[in-house]
Amino acid sequence: MSKKRRFTIRSKILLGYLVVVLLFGTALLVLSAQINELQKENDFISHHDLEVHNLTNAIEKDVLDMETGQRGFMLTGKDSYLEPYNQALSEWNSNYDQLYGLISDNPSQQQRLQTIKTHILRWIEVAAEPSIALKNQGDQEQVVTFFQSDPGKNEIDLLRSQLTGFRNTEIALTEARVTSLAERSSTLLTIMYTLWAAIAAFSIGAAIMVSGNIVKTLRDVRQTIRDISQGGNLAERIHVRTEDEVGDLGRETNNLLDKVQEQNRVKDQLTSIATLLQNPTNLEGLSRLFLNELAILLEVPYSVLYYWKDNRLLRVAAYAADGDKEHSIGKVSLAPGEGLVGQSAVEKRILRMNDLPQNYIRISSGLGHASATSLTVVPVIFEGRTIAVIELASLKPLLENELEQLHELVEIFSVSLHSTATRMELQQLYDESQVLNEELQAQSEKLQLQTEEMLSQTEELQMQTEELHMLNERLELQKHAAETSASELASVADQLRTSSGYKSEFLANMSHELRTPLNSMLILSEILAENKHENLSSEEQKYASVIHTSGKDLLNLINDILDLSKVEAGEMDIDLGEVYLGVLPETMNQYFLKTAEQKGIDFRIQMQSHLPETIVTDEMRLHQILRNLLSNAFKFTDEGEVALTISRMNLASPEAGGPDTDVIAFSVSDTGIGIADDKLLQIFDAFKQADGATARKYGGTGLGLSISQSLATLLGGSISATSREGQGSVFTLFLPLRPEEPETKNNSRLFLNEVATTIPIGDSLSNPSKDEILLTPLEESLLRGRQVFVVDDDIRNVYALANALEQYGMHIITAQNGYECLEMLERGEANPDIILMDIMMPELDGYDTTRQIRERLKLTQLPIIALTAKAMKEDRDKCIAAGASDYISKPLNIKEVISRMKLWLSPETLEI
Repeated sequence: MSKKRRFTIRSKILLGYLVVVLLFGTALLVLSAQINELQKENDFISHHDLEVHNLTNAIEKDVLDMETGQRGFMLTGKDSYLEPYNQALSEWNSNYDQLYGLISDNPSQQQRLQTIKTHILRWIEVAAEPSIALKNQGDQEQVVTFFQSDPGKNEIDLLRSQLTGFRNTEIALTEARVTSLAERSSTLLTIMYTLWAAIAAFSIGAAIMVSGNIVKTLRDVRQTIRDISQGGNLAERIHVRTEDEVGDLGRETNNLLDKVQEQNRVKDQLTSIATLLQNPTNLEGLSRLFLNELAILLEVPYSVLYYWKDNRLLRVAAYAADGDKEHSIGKVSLAPGEGLVGQSAVEKRILRMNDLPQNYIRISSGLGHASATSLTVVPVIFEGRTIAVIELASLKPLLENELEQLHELVEIFSVSLHSTATRMELQQLYDESQVLNEELQAQSEKLQLQTEEMLSQTEELQMQTEELHMLNERLELQKHAAETSASELASVADQLRTSSGYKSEFLANMSHELRTPLNSMLILSEILAENKHENLSSEEQKYASVIHTSGKDLLNLINDILDLSKVEAGEMDIDLGEVYLGVLPETMNQYFLKTAEQKGIDFRIQMQSHLPETIVTDEMRLHQILRNLLSNAFKFTDEGEVALTISRMNLASPEAGGPDTDVIAFSVSDTGIGIADDKLLQIFDAFKQADGATARKYGGTGLGLSISQSLATLLGGSISATSREGQGSVFTLFLPLRPEEPETKNNSRLFLNEVATTIPIGDSLSNPSKDEILLTPLEESLLRGRQVFVVDDDIRNVYALANALEQYGMHIITAQNGYECLEMLERGEANPDIILMDIMMPELDGYDTTRQIRERLKLTQLPIIALTAKAMKEDRDKCIAAGASDYISKPLNIKEVISRMKLWLSPETLEI
């Protein structure tokens, strides 16, 4: 089947213009032919008819000259009167011949002209020549007699009549030709208007049809993106009508929908399995349930699970064993490092073998059996420690997506397996304690019998023995209760640490998964919004700007959640240093002055007297808190003013008798909507706002105040808030002049809480310009012609980077993974000036690829910029340690990428 021909938008536009040009050309040819015909008619009238009239007049003049000359000579006898006669006599015949030739297309006129000629010749013969001869003879009487008879008068009268009729006929013919020419000119105008209308109708129809196909698909894509972002219906697909770039966009959007649906399906399966794994209460039941779910999900017919206990791997469950011989599959016990199972447990990595020998493992059913061809050994790791190993046999190798699902399932199973094992150990300890209690009770009963026997000896000893017995029982109960409480507390602490680890790892992974597609969406939407080729309408350009702004909002939300997670986990670093208070007004004005102008409210910053020149704190965190407070003030204020007041205050110690503390107070006041008293403390909780109506009207996530509160705590300060509903609010940040020692810092913090929500910094400034990056001629020459090697497994990022960098004259080459990158460098297929290396890639990740470029290929001077969606501090350190020259977190800002490339491509940097 032949491949369907691709008809791009450019081809359609070019074809449309070509058809219009051809139509105009055809119209011009038709009009040119008509104009030529009209020109010929006009020339015919101008030359032919005018010449006919002139020659007619000339013949008439010649006759008149001959008659006048003849009469003058007859009257005077002077020869000078014969000169006009002789000249006309010699000319009229020549004029006659020319006129006769011009009217060759009109036989009737030729006939008339011949009659005129006959009369002229007749007059010459009967009147002119005889009279001149008589005059020359001197016979005056004969001359008088000749004049009296005048034989030529009739000829002259007939001649005049014939010439008049001939002339009138020619004039009538000329007027008929002029009338015909005017009618044809009118017809030509009608043809011109008709052709113009036809071409215009065709062009408008073609434009409406092409634009309709483009706009329909783009609307579908926009609706699809909206459904994805809002969790709408993902079952609908875009109907692709064309084989062009718009069709490609529709198909890619359908592929995105398929991928999102598949991801949702996998997540639902993982959630269902995680719920099922909460039910079993013993290792065998839990393991058997997990192997059953693996067999259903991954279509694995044989599997065995080994549990790590006492430095041995013990077989606890198998799938698809022969009847009751479940434990016949695999060895009963394995040592660490023994076979693939033991080696996987030691190395803590997945081992795979394909193309297994015949009958290595037989997969049987009621109808027969077959040999497995693929073996996969997966370690179950909990908190960096191997707790079990799973061995899987299948008829075909597992696919990459199946391996990813397997990895996620094993992570969930490791938590359930550890929890179940812990519960079993606790149950065993409880049973042992019960046995000890029973033994103790037996001994107590025996002692009681001895005491009863000795009762007769002394009553006092019996009382002491009974008291001792009761005391021992109470001590044993207290001891047991203490042991139980300690065990429960340790279990809870372990669970909390595990939960915190899962949370941090989940946030890091989700950051990577969200930033990777967000990267290409931000770059491509920014390119579309710039509309350099001017092929988008203003509305389409606005759509691209909305997508870009929404992507930046999503990025800000991700960063807020990561900041909150870092603070809760105690991983937020504080960089203390001297901060100059005098530069704060200028900095805040740069952020918010434009916002104040746009909203039409006053913004003032007041520095009170007696302020120190500097304070010791973290400048970046201080700016972040102030931006959050000011952002909320502007967001909830529609009229009036927003003010920032910086003053020095003396706060009383929270401890009785403690010394007062000198602090710097940063007060942010506004005349906005205010906060109700019962809602004032609620707004400081994460994801909380004053009420639902506020969130719907003003937006936000409710994280800004929670983060600001935590940051203020880390800086040794506090945030207080006062407000009146409908009148405004005042939020005050208190920071010490000098931070206290860590051991006393916690006791001196005076916290109330943080600010409602934060708006992105880009919103607080005036709308950022969408103009291009301005480069000097030297910078342009530095980038133009450079070969950039993009190594990324995500084609969306490759496409977005290539489109952005090619606009600056750079040549882009790509590789899908680390192995392909190394092969291209070794074979000389790529000789780049700089490498943009993605970190999270299959098969060979960015860390190992960078190390091999530096160590094996010895390319120590080649700049390598690492690109990763993980934004943790340790990720940058790992990239630099692997050999990367620089590090940029996703989603990428193309301006930052160009800036870093200029830095590493400059001659000074390369020499360093």
